[in-house]
Amino acid sequence: MMAWATSDFPDPLAPSSVSGRPCDSVNETSRTIAVVSAKTLRPDKATNTVRVRIPDGVIAVKPQPKPGWKLEKVKGKYAKSYDYYGTPTSEGVTEVVWSGGNLADDEYDEFVLRGYLTGDLKADTTLYFPVVQECPDGAAARWIEIPEEGKKADDYEKPAPGLKLVPKK
Repeated sequence: MMAWATSDFPDPLAPSSVSGRPCDSVNETSRTIAVVSAKTLRPDKATNTVRVRIPDGVIAVKPQPKPGWKLEKVKGKYAKSYDYYGTPTSEGVTEVVWSGGNLADDEYDEFVLRGYLTGDLKADTTLYFPVVQECPDGAAARWIEIPEEGKKADDYEKPAPGLKLVPKK
């Protein structure tokens, strides 16, 4: 399992193959920092690639480079044009890929990105960030299951990380 956190980083890491800080909520229309913590898929396998798909409504994504890892920002068209501080924005980063690293089976690491949550996103909804974690031999864990209406992430074996949007105060 995997989760995301805002820039306040309130809680310690939760255990799992891919995890994050359990404070999974932010106000809609804000900047947010997302953190994915990854450990290896199996005791005898290293992780060498982490892919994060960016959901609709999250724009102006800026990933943090990691020493020893290649950073790829896959760009594409957004589902629609968004207002980003008065500038119409219709394309940008749609996926972030960290590759070429070597996360050994007795280590964990964090992969960080920042983005802007657009005004189209509604409070009391959850954004899902599908993630694929890969090993050099081609083995992969696909944290991509998005809960159907009426279900929750715990109902799935490999749920996509979710970020709950809460109303502005």
